[in-house]
Amino acid sequence: MSDMESFRNETRSWLEANCPASMRLPEKEEDMIGGGTKQVFTNPDAKVWLEHMADKGWTAPAWPKEYGGGGLSQEEHGILQDEMMRIGARAPINGMGFSMIGPTLLDYGSEEQKKAHLPKIASGKIRWCQGYSEPAAGSDLASLQTRCEDRGDFFQINGQKIWTSGAQYADWIFTLVRTDPKASKHDGISFVLIDMNQPGVTVKPIRLISGNSPFCETFFDSARCEKNNLVGQLNRGWTVGKRLLQHERSSISGLAGGGRRGRYEALGRLPEIAKQYVGEADGRIAAPALREAVLINQMNQRAFGLTQRRSMEESHSGGTPTFATSMFKYFGSELGKERLELQLEAMGTQSLGWDKQSFDDLESSLTRTWLRSKAGTIAGGSSEIQLNIIAKRVLGLPD
Repeated sequence: MSDMESFRNETRSWLEANCPASMRLPEKEEDMIGGGTKQVFTNPDAKVWLEHMADKGWTAPAWPKEYGGGGLSQEEHGILQDEMMRIGARAPINGMGFSMIGPTLLDYGSEEQKKAHLPKIASGKIRWCQGYSEPAAGSDLASLQTRCEDRGDFFQINGQKIWTSGAQYADWIFTLVRTDPKASKHDGISFVLIDMNQPGVTVKPIRLISGNSPFCETFFDSARCEKNNLVGQLNRGWTVGKRLLQHERSSISGLAGGGRRGRYEALGRLPEIAKQYVGEADGRIAAPALREAVLINQMNQRAFGLTQRRSMEESHSGGTPTFATSMFKYFGSELGKERLELQLEAMGTQSLGWDKQSFDDLESSLTRTWLRSKAGTIAGGSSEIQLNIIAKRVLGLPD
């Protein structure tokens, strides 16, 4: 038996013994665990599952063990993902600590920063949010104006960020700030880490059409940032910030999981849903036009997943690709949006439920997920921005 076969058998046995039954059921958006000091566990099994996985290092399987990770190789990580999918196991914890700031600290953080923050992310003790966009600096992110001034032994932060997802639950925020207002707009920017639990930080949730409030406004009024929380060099934060966006796009597209998990798997399989609501003939979706559209979407999803896996295998480090993440992010978010539109078409008026009096869990969840999915083509850089990056950085087309 090969080493990988042994690892697969051991992983399968461990998951069977340690993953609670309720953590093998489809996960709704409101059930997701983000960790941190404000986390409330409505299901005790979720806490047990997180603790088991954190003790194993499998909340961050590919991170080095010295930082709370599992130290798994790329192949071992893939096997873990496969075995979790086999039993329908949920991710024990989600969030920007794993998909964004953690990988970025591994790329650019000092040893002190890695030891201070990564183990707490892996154990679920702290939760992070992102401070990039501002009211006057969205797609043109480099126009940001939040000021960071040197006050001797610390930095003082003044300004406003917007669309800071999960800020109302976060303990820390990673953010881009302007440290040299006289420099050109892509220079004079620094990347800093700020403790949210201080008087100078105010968070106001923004209510969305989906009924949830994942987005917030965040205000800094003479907030304090310790100098050891500057990531990378002063006035060179744009480089760090761009790398973090590549990690974000990798996560949004599913690339971080090697193409093994679709963003909307929790809602069930599209062909079965179509058969249930439209009917079937000879084992096929009864409506020919819908059947063809579902087939194309399924084929594209499969091809997308295989391309993701090949990209990860071809990466020398097994980590996040660079500008190619824009291609995955663009196609993945558009494909997910198309999938949800097809589910709505198949389910008809039953796809527009808001309460659970006349609609079941799937139907009421779909409505909110469909509305929330519109943000997927904006988060991490809009589809238009991604196409521009692909044209310039991937294809090398002239300006």
